[in-house]
Amino acid sequence: MKKHLSILLVSILITSCVSPKVYKDLEAKYDNLKQENKKLIDENDALLAAKTKNENELKKLQADYDKTLQQRDKLQADYNATKVNYDNLKASYDALEENSSAAIAENSKKNRELLAQLEAKEQALADENARLEKLKKELEDRSNRVSELESVIAAKDAAMTQLKDAISRALTDFEGKGLTVEQRDGKVYVSMENKLLFESGSWAVGTEGRRAVQQLGTVLADNPDINVLIEGHTDNVPYKGNGQVSGNWDLSTKRATAIVNILSENSSINPESLTAAGRGEFSPIATNDTAEGKAKNRRIEVILTPKLDEITKLLNDI
Repeated sequence: MKKHLSILLVSILITSCVSPKVYKDLEAKYDNLKQENKKLIDENDALLAAKTKNENELKKLQADYDKTLQQRDKLQADYNATKVNYDNLKASYDALEENSSAAIAENSKKNRELLAQLEAKEQALADENARLEKLKKELEDRSNRVSELESVIAAKDAAMTQLKDAISRALTDFEGKGLTVEQRDGKVYVSMENKLLFESGSWAVGTEGRRAVQQLGTVLADNPDINVLIEGHTDNVPYKGNGQVSGNWDLSTKRATAIVNILSENSSINPESLTAAGRGEFSPIATNDTAEGKAKNRRIEVILTPKLDEITKLLNDI
């Protein structure tokens, strides 16, 4: 993708004009990138939904386990009561054995009946114990998988917090110069206002901005398991340039690509983890009715997302 965008940039610079075909190609590439970003968001939502589903299943298994435990205890009590009856009747049988053959026969019949009941209850108790053990094992397995999933998610969140802190330390020289670092929804957002990076209407990165991007790249090089999306944003003032750019959307794409090119200069950063996208004026973070709001909307956002391969594998194993 970067190679194609670079070729497009060179063609645009050589011809000093943008053909409709070039613009449509860039617009199509942006749509693809937008779909990929949405896919990542959907995957994250799916992971959270899967976690909730497993927690609900865990609660249901716990309820079944508790119910089976109560049934087992009731059977145990019935068994104990029946055994006391049996013991009492056996004692009576022994006492009457010398006095009455009829009484002995009656007691013998009752003894056989009680023995049959006792055996049936013993079998039922054994069956319930087996079912209880099976439910207990399922409950433990499900609990272990949910715990493992929670641990992986917590580790991802902790890693993103460490990444945010590392970026904040690396870019401390640019505090108060239109740069912010935030963590939300499991991602890290690095926002740089255009006053730090570009001249008005330009996509060439200035010296100070290049230094900031290079320092960011140093941190990203130490974190290879991160997907990096660079988004360019503008205010709502229509672009009026020299004909090399067709509008705000085109300008925002070129600016995002310029940041990707600087990060790509760091050989330790995997180019496959980098994505450039132009959002034009369509994703403002402030009102465009004031100069201050417009300045905040003219920005580059670097969105860092953890790779979710490990979590996806855990979900497939559940």
